[in-house]
Amino acid sequence: MSKIDLWVKAAHQQLDFGVLRLVAMLAGLGLTGLVVWDPTLFAKAIGGFGPVISPALIWAICTTMIYGVGFVPRNWYWQVFFTPFLSLPVLTYIYWLRFY
Repeated sequence: MSKIDLWVKAAHQQLDFGVLRLVAMLAGLGLTGLVVWDPTLFAKAIGGFGPVISPALIWAICTTMIYGVGFVPRNWYWQVFFTPFLSLPVLTYIYWLRFY
């Protein structure tokens, strides 16, 4: 095991508890439901599906689903790519855009 692998695993253990996983999964499912229910209304509420917000939305939903079900990628670079440290703030920001 490399030092990077150990560091990434130690960093992700800080967020390894069930309540946060459940909240993240419900937030991802809720956002998915909002997008699927009426995409044009959702796009209007967040300022449109632009070249930055659309991939960020898809990535944040996928990452929170991966994190929410408890799946841990085997390699450290996939753990960094699908990190909840970045996806949860992005998801929160998109919710903030939608409701405020």
